[in-house]
Amino acid sequence: MCTRRRREALATAIGLPGADGWETETADPLAWCFDRGDGAVARGYGFGNRHPRAQTIRVRLMLLTAGTRGDVEPFAALARYASARGHEVRLAVPDDSGVDLTGVDAVRLDLRFGPLLPESGMLPWTLLRHVQRQVRPALRRMFAAAVRETVAFAPDMVVHHPLILSAPMVADALGVPRVLVEFSPVATPSAEFTAPGGPTATRDLGRYNRATYAVPRAAARLFDRDVARAAAEVPGGQAPAHRSPSRATLMAVSPELLPRPRDWPEQVHLTGAWHDSAAEASVDPAVADFVRDREYLVASFGSMAAGDARARGRAVMEAARAHGLGVLALTGWGGLAVPDECRGPDVLAVRAAPFDAVLPGAVLAVHHGGAGTSHAVARAGIPSVVVPFSADQPFWGARLHQRGVAAQPIPSSRLTADSLSAAIAEALTLRDRAERMGHAMRKEDGLAAALRVLESL
Repeated sequence: MCTRRRREALATAIGLPGADGWETETADPLAWCFDRGDGAVARGYGFGNRHPRAQTIRVRLMLLTAGTRGDVEPFAALARYASARGHEVRLAVPDDSGVDLTGVDAVRLDLRFGPLLPESGMLPWTLLRHVQRQVRPALRRMFAAAVRETVAFAPDMVVHHPLILSAPMVADALGVPRVLVEFSPVATPSAEFTAPGGPTATRDLGRYNRATYAVPRAAARLFDRDVARAAAEVPGGQAPAHRSPSRATLMAVSPELLPRPRDWPEQVHLTGAWHDSAAEASVDPAVADFVRDREYLVASFGSMAAGDARARGRAVMEAARAHGLGVLALTGWGGLAVPDECRGPDVLAVRAAPFDAVLPGAVLAVHHGGAGTSHAVARAGIPSVVVPFSADQPFWGARLHQRGVAAQPIPSSRLTADSLSAAIAEALTLRDRAERMGHAMRKEDGLAAALRVLESL
């Protein structure tokens, strides 16, 4: 078969038009490159009756995420990873994530997520008032911004966080596939465990486990009218008549922490956590000096700011000193504060520090149990004491404990110096198991697995 006819056959096999546009990429006559003229490029090696040994099509990916730092950092890592491999990527994020987006084509979603977080122990009617007065208007703006930014980018694929409820609508309006991303299995039911979040997150209800996933679905439906209003931003100003299912779900979770349930459908891909191991962490000199030649724990409650931060800090300092440990306190969004009477040379409080730089040298970590923090601590190979506040945190606290790398979780309302000291003693017995798990998790390449899925769709 002549070269032109071989190229035509190959183009048909991989869904590209004709032979026009083919160019030889190197001096090797079997290396080929097809430029479709609209930004899509296919590359590979070999012709004849076989498919090319390697092929890549440059894709325009619109990534949409909402939430706190733990919801944004993995998307930023995927954006950098995919961009470095020739794809065109734009990332839409909340305005206050605090994540370093250097080198990322990023746009804002007209949303400050911090004020939307409910306070721990809110009464039901207080929570309802909070949703109506603050959460709903903010999410309404976000839904519209997500549609507007996606239309402006004109992507080949939409990849989105579950909170971006307008993503399915804009993907259908543009006629492109979409992929759901989960950092906790909230939207993917299983009979093996209850839905993360809510009062049943740490309980096994047996045959009723799958029924608990109706709760997050019902919560999403509360915003149907707000999503519908965002249709004004789609071409034609009207939402599509039908909603297409996601082409795949990327479960950015380590199988070490959550082995794949037997009843997940095949389009759910357990990729491993999305960790940018190539990123250079810049460490404050004061932090570097503090963690050098010292046994210490890292305390971080992330975006949790509810309750008495000073009392929480006092409990952490007293419990750590009972075990002869220093404390690197990451104060985050205000959930942890160091009272003046607890300060000393064995305590350093800073707003944030790169986990990759400070966790591996720590003895253990005391944290809130967010999905991102739970994975970071486990990957570092150190045990945890989880103090969950809300949302999926009790789920991850229970998971870490079940997998043998964390003490029994302490609900935030029950945190005292004595309860934390006992939990630290328990966690210190788990160091060998945590080290083995960390070694296994560091072998995972969640970003590569995720991109393989996206390129295959």
